[in-house]
Amino acid sequence: MTDIANFPLVSLLKDSVLLDDMQAEEIIQESTRTGKRVFDVIVDMGILDQATLLQTMADSLATQVVNFKSLGEIPAEAIAAVPAETAKAYQCVPVDLFGTVLQLALVDPFNPSVVDEIGFAIGKEIVVVVADPSEIDAAIQQYYGGGAGGVGGMETANAVSDVLKELGMDSESYDADHDVSMGGDDLSDMANEAPIVKFVNLVLQQAVQDRASDIHFEPFEDEFKIRYRVDGALYEMAPPPKHLALPVISRLKIISNLDISERRLPQDGRISMMIDGRPIDLRISSLPTQFGESVVLRVLDRSAVKLELDKLGMPEHVFDRFGEMITQPNGIVIVTGPTGCGKTTTLYSALNQINDISSKLLTVEDPVEYDIEGIMQVPVHEAVGMTFSSALRSFLRQDPDIVMVGEMRDLETTQIAIQASLTGHLVLTTLHTNDAPSAVVRMVDIGAEPFLISSTLLGVLAQRLVRTICKKCVTSFEPTESQLSLLGLTPAELGDRTFSYGRGCPNCNDTGYKGRKGIYELLVVNDDIRTMINDRVPTAVLRQRAMEDGMRTLRQDGVRGIFDGQITIEEVLKYT
Repeated sequence: MTDIANFPLVSLLKDSVLLDDMQAEEIIQESTRTGKRVFDVIVDMGILDQATLLQTMADSLATQVVNFKSLGEIPAEAIAAVPAETAKAYQCVPVDLFGTVLQLALVDPFNPSVVDEIGFAIGKEIVVVVADPSEIDAAIQQYYGGGAGGVGGMETANAVSDVLKELGMDSESYDADHDVSMGGDDLSDMANEAPIVKFVNLVLQQAVQDRASDIHFEPFEDEFKIRYRVDGALYEMAPPPKHLALPVISRLKIISNLDISERRLPQDGRISMMIDGRPIDLRISSLPTQFGESVVLRVLDRSAVKLELDKLGMPEHVFDRFGEMITQPNGIVIVTGPTGCGKTTTLYSALNQINDISSKLLTVEDPVEYDIEGIMQVPVHEAVGMTFSSALRSFLRQDPDIVMVGEMRDLETTQIAIQASLTGHLVLTTLHTNDAPSAVVRMVDIGAEPFLISSTLLGVLAQRLVRTICKKCVTSFEPTESQLSLLGLTPAELGDRTFSYGRGCPNCNDTGYKGRKGIYELLVVNDDIRTMINDRVPTAVLRQRAMEDGMRTLRQDGVRGIFDGQITIEEVLKYT
């Protein structure tokens, strides 16, 4: 059962006896699956009408409902009281100003700490009012100009400038040597300064808006860099001054419950917060370096990842055969590829497809990235002895039907996975290899016996994530013979097809790319392949036989994407 405390509006309606348990769970699942606001889900499902829902929210907060459409123009002094970056970061709009008291409508009015932070940041007493979230969005667009722009946009640069002015941290007045001697309390005070809080929230909001998968905070000797990874490529935003490194990183450690006074050892944590009205999980990792702590945040945005196998863009033959493999009663299915190629998403999507009330599913992961309803998920905790192998050994006493192991890292884990498949369990797992046939050799290298591999392995799916061409600036061209030869194609095979690339436009931040898609290679283990595994044949021989049996390589699937006008030559050559 999902923790309802993370969904305060659902909790309120349950307490008010306006929802039953089944409706509450259905709303949470739909919001998590689609990324839609809980408010919108409730209205769309027809459980409550908008007026009743807003009035219930207002009654619980002892406040009033505001209708922006009939409100007219918001006073200029009220708009001026809330900076644009604050309105966007916290998804709020001022309604009216009475001296030092500001009426404020928030998309998420049930978070008192946010209300306190806004009040502290703007120096006003806040009175919360309730309004339709879509009207609040429209008002932000009307009065503050909508989104925060592209990576490293002017809004971010202006926010940095505002932070510096408010803190007085210009190059003449700030004593950087003071950083070294600061204790935990001093760090905490600095990290909780309103401008630092605003700046960190703006950076996180910008990253989510730009669909970043990772945010890097990197202190160097003379500069402090902040970079976003979008569609697999890193982009640098407008760099804040070096002086901000310590308070910004301390702020990140505070909100993720890390020890801010410990700057000599790596630390890992997790942050759950609402950004742009939707729940976002952030995994944080800090690493001591020569010039301060480097911090990387992994953005886990449920609404950005659709855990549905048929939405991953697999070619039809791969989708059909892989779908058959994951419905087998026993055996091992491996998804392989380098870090960041989408292996976990594929496995989650597979689990989602085969997850039903008649099967017991267990996973051991490092760490658990997304919660899936109805599946027992166990995080690795090596410090206390909870490793992949120890968890997997315990799993077999939990009467599972399907087991997912985050990664087969060593012989012990591999042997237990093989044993589990031999005793009637389906095992899904990952390996780090360049292609599908290499996974077999990798298992032998780990120490597994070939006859055990051949008798348990159902198939290996290799994959890569490649950037797709921006649809707004896609341009066709005729490839040269040298470009075709790099792909192993002849002019005759090309026929009258043309290739495409992105010229670059504001929609894609002038990169020519927008979004990513998977390319796939599926090795199906049949009788011939089993015999070859037992004979310990080289990878090249195994690959050739698999291709004769119908396996399309990653390169060949990439060419399919080129012919479809979705992928560039450069991306296919880079990743295959």
